[in-house]
Amino acid sequence: MTEANGSARAQERGGNPDLWQSAVKPVVVIVVICAIVGFLLGAVDDLTLPTITANREAKAWATYSALIPEADDFTELPCDTPGVTALMEADGNRGFAVTAQSKGYSSQVPMALAFDAEGTITNVIGMDNGETPGLGTKVALPSFTDQFVGRAAEPMALDDIDAITGATISSKAALAAVNEAIEAYRATADGTPSATSTEKGAA
Repeated sequence: MTEANGSARAQERGGNPDLWQSAVKPVVVIVVICAIVGFLLGAVDDLTLPTITANREAKAWATYSALIPEADDFTELPCDTPGVTALMEADGNRGFAVTAQSKGYSSQVPMALAFDAEGTITNVIGMDNGETPGLGTKVALPSFTDQFVGRAAEPMALDDIDAITGATISSKAALAAVNEAIEAYRATADGTPSATSTEKGAA
């Protein structure tokens, strides 16, 4: 039997060693590495998720407390108004805290409002947003949000407010979030299911 014939039979019995080294082995190594990395990432997520969740809840409760400082506690109420992220009732008939958001120029624009039992907006906080720095981000400043304080919980149009110059889309998004919060409050105060959005901000 010649050397060539012996090599051919050995490849038939044991496979092609060049194919394993050049193609199969790298794929197997990559799959194993991906599996290990995926497992480690999942483990890290499991470890950090409780801390992340706790931080988010603490930040949310800090916002409710800033809206209604005299309240000692809040009770979350059900709400299906589009854009509303939380509807909270303050203890002792001290009012309601509502957070809502609407799509702006480049991010969601979240707003937080407080209402008293008579249906008046008592406090407004512009929450952090990712709008254009120096323009859209101004909707989070008191110079913009204070104009809502003292108004009745009635839907508003853009003509009813002083929009930020050069940031109409962000201003409309902030107004839409305010109107969503108003809608949620009105539905709760009336004891009826909340309706759909009264105005959308991104245009």
